Amino acid sequence: MPLLRIRTEIEDSPGRLAVLTAALARRGANILGLSVQVDTEGVVDEFVVDVPAGGAGAAELTAALEAAGGVRTVAVPARPRELVDEPTRALVLAARLRAEPHTLPEVLAELLRARGAAWTNACDAPESGADVLTVPVGQRRAVRLRRPGLPFTATEAARADALVRAVLPAGEPRPASRRVPLRDGTHITVRPIEPRDAAAVRAMHERCSLDSRRMRYFSAKPYPTSRAIARFCDPAHGLTLVAEGPDGSLLAMAHLIHVLDPGVAELAFLVEDAWQGRGLGRALAALLLVLGRERGLVEMRATALSENARVRRLLTSLGGRTRRTEEPGIVEVRLRLDGRTAADTGAGAAGKMAR
Repeated sequence: MPLLRIRTEIEDSPGRLAVLTAALARRGANILGLSVQVDTEGVVDEFVVDVPAGGAGAAELTAALEAAGGVRTVAVPARPRELVDEPTRALVLAARLRAEPHTLPEVLAELLRARGAAWTNACDAPESGADVLTVPVGQRRAVRLRRPGLPFTATEAARADALVRAVLPAGEPRPASRRVPLRDGTHITVRPIEPRDAAAVRAMHERCSLDSRRMRYFSAKPYPTSRAIARFCDPAHGLTLVAEGPDGSLLAMAHLIHVLDPGVAELAFLVEDAWQGRGLGRALAALLLVLGRERGLVEMRATALSENARVRRLLTSLGGRTRRTEEPGIVEVRLRLDGRTAADTGAGAAGKMAR
């Protein structure tokens, strides 16, 4: 029986996956593998299916998925060896790479089922196109992968980056606290929130204007409850950072919040009025992007009031793509963590936020 690898993008809403699987079943396709990935414009469902002899072909299955609501559907031949548990396959490749570091291009090609892989200079201008992926390896080198006919997703880019970082020599351990310089030369300390910060968090919110709190919470919420502070301290919820001024008071909070979409987290932060416009918000956002990438995230998203021009400018300057939501007056900004822009992927435009 022929095997096919089929990818299609769908709206991320309840029941959409069931519609796609039913469309494949009606045409006799037996689903042997399924993965859900994130890409620029939404969720990508990937199926490995076998089709009975004389059954539906790639064109017919593609048309069926498109009729069921899938878009940008691609079907390519697959091989029986690809029906391996993905985490197991990645661990096996990592072990091989530790034993034979010089095989990195070949291992990355196997990881992502690319047709070509070669070393390149990290300083070279990146090639555009969704079927080309450049994976940084340290500061000076990179591996360029090509896979005509099957565009790379953001999830795959994150997988490749994680594999590379898993075998690179370990650097110095990162301290829990970081001193961050602002534009005026002031140094502030950024660290994870702790339960003892509850009173300082409340005091910071009380120093914020009603407008700043409205931009953060979409209402003039006075301050987080004790229950919310406890949730911010729980690693299962995500990561919350606080910025500490020279006098020890808290000046800002920044959140990286886990959501249900695979490889995605919500970005949110609040900066006290007196410290806005000094580069603190940018420093916190940039740090969360680094930490998100280190955690294997593919994308970070933020929702903001459309009138919040400052946050929209900040996040788009960091590579974010803004798009409308179903709620009037609210926009969503998406930031990919694989270093690729919307132009690189061939896509168009793309948590609660505050200043």
